[in-house]
Amino acid sequence: MTTASSSQNSNNDDDDAMDKIQPSTYYMNQNNFAFCGYCLKIARNTSANLGVSAYVWDAGVALCRYFEKENISFTGKKVIELGSGTGIVGMLATLLGGNVTFTDQPNALQQIEHNITINIPAACRHRINVRPLIWGEDHIRFTNEYDFILGSDLVYSSASYSSLIRTLHYLAHPDTIIYLASAFRKGNGSLSFHDVLLPVYFKCLVVDKLADKDITVYKMTKIGRGPEDWFLM
Repeated sequence: MTTASSSQNSNNDDDDAMDKIQPSTYYMNQNNFAFCGYCLKIARNTSANLGVSAYVWDAGVALCRYFEKENISFTGKKVIELGSGTGIVGMLATLLGGNVTFTDQPNALQQIEHNITINIPAACRHRINVRPLIWGEDHIRFTNEYDFILGSDLVYSSASYSSLIRTLHYLAHPDTIIYLASAFRKGNGSLSFHDVLLPVYFKCLVVDKLADKDITVYKMTKIGRGPEDWFLM
């Protein structure tokens, strides 16, 4: 497993302090989830101010359920997950055969690595990469050769929407399949993001819905030139 979390800060005081905390007290609220014949034990870091990254969101569970329902295989495919959080979606993609890059903000990477350690057999970890990614900034450090881009509950703050679209469009090539699971919430412009903004840059198909939770799973592919292309001109 390759990580980049420790190299992102020249000042390692916070990292050193975190390393001194025993995993039994640092990681709490472990929950079990079953998908595709696998049991995932998800531990959440409750001590590092991770905000939304410290939760298993219903949209992530819905995306995993969709993979199970559709019997989707990622065998031999190059996969990147945005906003991995606890890592639940990316870990299932790994167990389903994918070569998976998990991404999130730098302070969330240790939580992802912890869950990978307790869920992914050592023999599979060579197919895993964990890297920091700030949307709209770090995406140019990544390739655009992914077969799949995965994301769940990424659309929660309108301040990040333009950066998210730039990142998605940059990472995708015309044959990349994007699975995006979103929960719609009042007041954050999420409905407009999906109905108005995304279709400008992506072909969007609704493939699953959880009406009781107002969650929709989209299958998307890149179309035309995106905001990143114009930016580079």
